[in-house]
Formats: sequence, structure tokens, C-alpha cells
Amino acid sequence: MSFLITAVVAYLIYLVLTIGGEDVLLWNAADLAIGAVLAVVAGALLRNRFVGKDLRMLNPVRWLIFLVYLFPFLYAMAKANIDVAYRVITGRINPAIVKIDPRLRSDMSLTILANSITLTPGTLSVDVDEETNELYVHWINADPETLKKMPRDYRRICYGFPAWARRIAD
Repeated sequence: MSFLITAVVAYLIYLVLTIGGEDVLLWNAADLAIGAVLAVVAGALLRNRFVGKDLRMLNPVRWLIFLVYLFPFLYAMAKANIDVAYRVITGRINPAIVKIDPRLRSDMSLTILANSITLTPGTLSVDVDEETNELYVHWINADPETLKKMPRDYRRICYGFPAWARRIAD
């Protein structure tokens, strides 16, 4: 079962990335054949890596929640871009590595959070404590008042990303 799921997902990703052919719908026959071969190879090699015993990420509701999450994420990213531009222009940069405790249970939710933090300008996920699931984040604006409240008060660093990651993957 995990082979089939991995192969189908790999094939769909391949199709999305290779749109542009002209013969069959948006792909030509060679693209479809190469994609099928690559999907079978990916399914054989990666079946135990991406699909484990827990199939909760195949739930379409979780994918819908992820698509909805893109809107607040893009809004937070736009705000962070403006903030970083302001800090670069004015020179008001106070970088530090801070520890946050998002209280996430699964590796998938922690990965979603870490990637969201890294994609947001001014922050970078540096490390994760595997025992406590706490993240170490390099932050461009680590003011002393906020640092006193860490690791529990993490909203200024990662907005509402942990709540969304919890909805998607926990």
C-alpha cells in the first residue's frame, strides 16, 4: 500500500512540475511514460520513508486546511518582508538565537512549523531538540522584553504557525 501511495503522489508531483506538452492534454506521451517510470522508482525506493503506518496525511480535509493556511502564511510573510526591509534601512537589528516551545507532538507538524519559520524573512529554524520538540530559531529582532518570556511566548517570532501546524498534522 505504501508503495502505491508514494508512486501515485510522486507521479502527480511530476505531472504538476512538467506541465507544458502539447499532445495529450498538457503533456506528450514521452513525458507521461518517463513520469510513470520515475514514479515507480520513487515508490520502490521511498515507500517506507514518506508513508508509514499512520496515513492521516492522506485525509483530504488536512490538505484543505493546508490550502487555507497558505493565506495567513502569505500575509505573515508580507508583514515580515516589510519589517525586515525597515530594519535593514534603519539599522535596528538585534539578532539572537531563541528557543521556542510550540508544544507540537508529531514530526510532521514540527517540520511544517520549521519550514514556515524558515520561509518567513527575518527568521531561520536552526535546530530542534528531539526530546522536547523545542525549536531554536535565529531571529532578527530579539528585543530583551520578548526574550524574558521565551520559550512559551513565541507569537512574535512565528505568528500563529504552530496552531496551523497542529491542525494540519497533529
